[in-house]
Amino acid sequence: MIIMKFGGTSVADAEAILRMMSIVEEKLNKQPIIVVSALSKVTDTLYKICDYAERCESIEALMLVEHLRERHKHVADGLIAANNPLHTSACQKIDELCNQLKKLVEVICDLEELSDRSRARIIATGEYLSSNLIAFALNAHHIHTHLLDARKIVLTDTNHLKGEPDLPRISEIAPKIIQQALYGMEQQPAQALITQGFVSATESGIPTVLGRGGSDYTAAILGMAVQAENIEIWTDVDGIHTADPRQVKNTLSLPEVSFEEAAEMAHFGAKVLHPSTIEPAVGQNIPITVLNSQNPSGPGTRILPNSSIPTGVKSLSCKEHILVINIFSTRKINASGFLSRIFELFSDHHLPIDLISTSEANVSITLSAEANIDRLLEDLATFAMVFVETNKSQLSIVGKEMALMPDLHTRIFQTLAQEKIYMISQGAGLNNLSLVIDRDRLNPVMNQLHHTLFYHEPCH
Repeated sequence: MIIMKFGGTSVADAEAILRMMSIVEEKLNKQPIIVVSALSKVTDTLYKICDYAERCESIEALMLVEHLRERHKHVADGLIAANNPLHTSACQKIDELCNQLKKLVEVICDLEELSDRSRARIIATGEYLSSNLIAFALNAHHIHTHLLDARKIVLTDTNHLKGEPDLPRISEIAPKIIQQALYGMEQQPAQALITQGFVSATESGIPTVLGRGGSDYTAAILGMAVQAENIEIWTDVDGIHTADPRQVKNTLSLPEVSFEEAAEMAHFGAKVLHPSTIEPAVGQNIPITVLNSQNPSGPGTRILPNSSIPTGVKSLSCKEHILVINIFSTRKINASGFLSRIFELFSDHHLPIDLISTSEANVSITLSAEANIDRLLEDLATFAMVFVETNKSQLSIVGKEMALMPDLHTRIFQTLAQEKIYMISQGAGLNNLSLVIDRDRLNPVMNQLHHTLFYHEPCH
């Protein structure tokens, strides 16, 4: 059994879905479980619907609901012949889901309140629309497919908008539910199952979601639960590259990276994978392959246990918009407890730290530029001097055991000799080196450094 996850760009329209179905057809001998995201940009639209509903702007919200209805019916027209009964069934299901969404928006506007629970229901609608539509299309194209509701398997805590999966419980219940879904009430098992990414629920059935990018996480959770042979992540790029091709010229596709390297890339800004994707697969040593749905014959990138991967630099990742908070102790001597007080405040304000550079009396910390730090700064000011630097970017070099490469740091800092570097952080696991630079220098620096590291010569 394999898991095949298709992201929004891989199911963007009828043409993309037809490509997806041909890819699935090639894997039917492996009993695929297909995990789909919402159609491209649909989740963004659903967030806009939430915003309008919260402001009680019902006309604008309901116009977007109708736009979603029309878009999905248009895709259905391109997938299923109009005289096929499954076309009628698909359109009826689209109406049912959009009518439910419409009623929910109207209730929210009447109550003048949008709870996290209602928000989770709204933003999950995209996956229910796509999974139902694609299930009807697969069956119309003679691929016998059963639909599985992810909320029966992906069980989480009560955090509606970023549920924490109960992995032991999922492992316990998933095999039986999946077997029942495969066979249904029929003698012949389905050739494939399809379910929703991103979507989850509590044990009592209260809707939750896994957070943005959670469809990859769903794929890994299901892969763990059924001991899958492989987890395939189908996206719109040829696997994992040495840098983001949209930012850097002449990037290279990596045939293999380790679980640890992939996790570092994701943590430091690579957009191919959701950071949590790696965790369930690592525990079971399940390979993950990142593939391009627009180039299905390409080899992609395999993510494997660390022992299978050679030492060396694998990629550059970045976070374009960050803040640097410089914190200086007002007590230059005997500053014991200074660090613990800082970390407690970040924890109290639920602000995750990306990089840290420290001595006894001063600390530099980076975090997302989107973070709301006003109250944090007030609390820090009670015992420290604080300076915030904006318009900064974080550039991370990721690879296996890089600290053991004697000339690496020389090559890096010779290339960046004319650049302002505000912070340097070496990961304890020897798998990353991160630099903070001016945001307006990120693109040229990434291109220069990529050329040096992967083409082994200075960039002129």
